[in-house]
Amino acid sequence: MQSLSDFFYLLMDSEEIIQTGGLIAIVLIVYVENGLFFGFFLPGDYLLFLSGVFCATKLLSVSISILMLCVFVAAALGSLTGYGMGRYFGESILNRKDSLLFKKRYIKNTEKYFEKFGSQTLVIARFLPIIRTFAPIIAGLVRMNFPKYILYNILGAVLWTVLLVGGGYYFGIKFPWIVDYVHYIVIFFLVITTFTVIKGYFKARDEMIE
Repeated sequence: MQSLSDFFYLLMDSEEIIQTGGLIAIVLIVYVENGLFFGFFLPGDYLLFLSGVFCATKLLSVSISILMLCVFVAAALGSLTGYGMGRYFGESILNRKDSLLFKKRYIKNTEKYFEKFGSQTLVIARFLPIIRTFAPIIAGLVRMNFPKYILYNILGAVLWTVLLVGGGYYFGIKFPWIVDYVHYIVIFFLVITTFTVIKGYFKARDEMIE
């Protein structure tokens, strides 16, 4: 049991992931978190930001161009996999019982974003924890036009990569001492993530009551 908890702790520790697993670990986590329903809990936003910071400060031995290309490809392919899962296995996913790694409310909350923003949800979702994971699955489930899906998938992956990895790299170059305050960066992103999730939960609950 202790080893299992240690494993989950490692998955959530972006600094340890980057320093221990390097580029391969970053790519795998980005891929899983961007479309495989059981990967919604993985670090996404702050993993990308910190990878940019570590790249700038040479704690991650890879060029920024290679890092951004790999993250983009992983994000795009992860979402494409999610689309395929939704298209071919959507019904079985919807019929799953709630578990530690799956809650039906995640699907319902994502559907509300599609109702409100349409195809643009695929771009907006990149910056929303949990929604980011389930948006491609919903797109596949409703059989969204594939060329349109590819367009929004690529656009979202590009923006997510450039803003977060590029932003982290910029801060790492301009303020290299920021690497000594990694935990505060993680806390900052966690606060935003928690606020987003809680806000989405209460909004969905209020709409159900109405």
